[in-house]
Amino acid sequence: MSASTVLAPLREAAERIDRRTPAHRDRAVDGLRALALLAVPTGHWLLGGFTLDADGGLHNASPLSSLGALAPAGWVLQMLGVFFLVGGYASALSYRRRPGSAGAWLKGRVVRLGRPVLGVTAVWALAAPVLHAAGVPEASLRTGAKLVVQPLWFVGVYVVVTALTPYCVRAARRFGGWAAAPLLASVAVVDLLRYGPLAESVPSWLALLNILPGWLFAYQLGVAWGERRIGRRGAWLLLAGGALLFAALLVVFHYPASMVGVPGAARTNSHPPSLLVLALAAAQSGAAILLRDRLARLLDRPALWAPVVVINLCAMTILCWHQTAMLAAAVPASFAGGVAGLTTAPDSLAWVAARAAWMPVFAALLVGIARYARRFEAPPVEGRRAGAVRRAVAGLLAVGFGAFALGLA
Repeated sequence: MSASTVLAPLREAAERIDRRTPAHRDRAVDGLRALALLAVPTGHWLLGGFTLDADGGLHNASPLSSLGALAPAGWVLQMLGVFFLVGGYASALSYRRRPGSAGAWLKGRVVRLGRPVLGVTAVWALAAPVLHAAGVPEASLRTGAKLVVQPLWFVGVYVVVTALTPYCVRAARRFGGWAAAPLLASVAVVDLLRYGPLAESVPSWLALLNILPGWLFAYQLGVAWGERRIGRRGAWLLLAGGALLFAALLVVFHYPASMVGVPGAARTNSHPPSLLVLALAAAQSGAAILLRDRLARLLDRPALWAPVVVINLCAMTILCWHQTAMLAAAVPASFAGGVAGLTTAPDSLAWVAARAAWMPVFAALLVGIARYARRFEAPPVEGRRAGAVRRAVAGLLAVGFGAFALGLA
């Protein structure tokens, strides 16, 4: 069988997807969202490892603890700024075109975000006792629970910033891209208090004040972009200004180079976001806006556009289940002892090479899981009463699983 014969069905499927795409669909924005989505599992799979204890239990570890030179990889893979930018852009357009009230619009978006989260946590709540009975150590289950919950913080933050869309739209219409400047200033002030001369007298909870403005920054830029208040000049300003600020924070103010948390490190840039995260988001946002037209032309090709459509249709499934895919390989391997790149300590370049070899396996497992988990993204078809009961049960299971993951149970 020739290669052309094997690829023919794929070409036909891609052309069919291309034909069914509405002419008004913004392919570049969908492409940026897909790129940011793929960066999440890639980053977690590459920069997250395990160690084994004496009882065969898995514990989280990071190659960044031993291999600081990998930190620049996080600069590329930390694309949540682009995700929030695109989210703000899409929300601005959706909000403008909404057929009903703002409340109905927000409810629809919250339901689409919340259903997959309830799905993954409910499934894990049911699976954890079964896995423990099958011999999986409690340490491995707690590690797995933390990994599954880890990316879900994003959903809560995203719901909050989405709820602020009407205010973001008004601010963008009045001030354009400059509406995001106070958010940047707010994070800068908190960072100055946390790391400046008064750091020893500042309470640790002050860092939490950065959570909302830190992630709302790129979303507000996206809303301004969607309102056509950021053009090429503004994009160049974001790119150059963000890059200069990023470099200054690293070289002059000695911010940690890693964009993700490193076990044992005294400071972190990501939880909550520091000014370095906003500088990176500004530079990425400027680059994304500048590259939009070129990306749109590339995605006119059916072979490139079809994967973007599939990734966007499975967005929440990828976000919610990619850690489960990695655990589906690591937990069985833990019974065999140390498996290079999977259950051995991530402390060498050899581990990085071995982990890279495991990445296609994780991806294949995620595809297999998505075949069944994708249903959580689809609207329910049951009656109102049955749906309410199912949501209540899923909610209780989710709360129980969350308590387990946080060490409260």
